[in-house]
Amino acid sequence: MVRKFFPLDKNYLLEEVQLALQDSLLTQLIEQVKVEFDKINNPLGLLDDFSLKIKNYHCQNLKPLYNFYQNSAAVYRFKYSDNQLEFMWDGRDHTEKYRAEWTAAFGNWITEFCKQELFVQAVLDLTVFLPENRHADLAENRMNNFMLRQFGVKIHKTKGLVAMKVA
Repeated sequence: MVRKFFPLDKNYLLEEVQLALQDSLLTQLIEQVKVEFDKINNPLGLLDDFSLKIKNYHCQNLKPLYNFYQNSAAVYRFKYSDNQLEFMWDGRDHTEKYRAEWTAAFGNWITEFCKQELFVQAVLDLTVFLPENRHADLAENRMNNFMLRQFGVKIHKTKGLVAMKVA
């Protein structure tokens, strides 16, 4: 599904690559969040019911994280992408280049995001504890607020991405 997040959001090759990588990168995100949760909240590695639930969680439904992923992908296109294709002198095509760059950027972002305990909790609320957590919208709002603070952009449902000044 092609969705324009801002007026010049026309790098359709990059968006296609980002959507193709969505499930694998979100799975990577969940695994990294589980590891970071243990580092922050269970440094001794004690196995109680709560930590076992997180450790043994295997994701069957990534849909609650799709909104966050697509917003992150749009922020990447907004801040770091160009609509003009460049000459590739190393023999790769643009799809390969975008795949490598987006995977690296998302991995770096996730490493930074996971240092924030609120982000880790929001991801766990949207995955591990979703059946028990009837307020998943609150976790999504926390993630959108986190993106505002991290990138200085706000996501409007009607206007798309808007650059904001964050104090």
